[in-house]
Amino acid sequence: AYKRFSELLPKEERENACSARVPKSQILTLPELRANPFQHRICHVFSTSETRDDSMSFEDFLDMLSVFSDSATSDIKSHYAFRIFDFDDDGTLDRKDLEQLVNCLTGQGEESRLSSAEMEQLIQNILEESDIDKDGTINISEFQHVVSRSPDFARCSGLQR
Repeated sequence: AYKRFSELLPKEERENACSARVPKSQILTLPELRANPFQHRICHVFSTSETRDDSMSFEDFLDMLSVFSDSATSDIKSHYAFRIFDFDDDGTLDRKDLEQLVNCLTGQGEESRLSSAEMEQLIQNILEESDIDKDGTINISEFQHVVSRSPDFARCSGLQR
């Protein structure tokens, strides 16, 4: 992990990799993230940058690798998946978050985009299945409940290498 992290830094900064921050643009060159539709959210969620530039320290990088590893528990994976899917960082998945989530999964192109009616029906179905307290949003416990009933979540969520 240290070798992979330091290789993302310019040669002159590699000696001090433990105290360096890798810019988001470099993190996004990793093969595991390059094609991930949530790549920007992943950087945002794992970055502890005070300037909010989504750069990563070695600790941030290790956290990200451990969540994506095969040995991470389903609870850990679902916790981070929820944070990644919570586009406005408000602690719930609302209709707007769900729409962004669907758009990330289906692609942004005209040919793959759902119609307004299809999107509304899909979001309605997701909320009916997941929104246990019927408040119009999905909180972390509701999300984890749904995930616990889906044994393929870890394998299919993109949170596994």
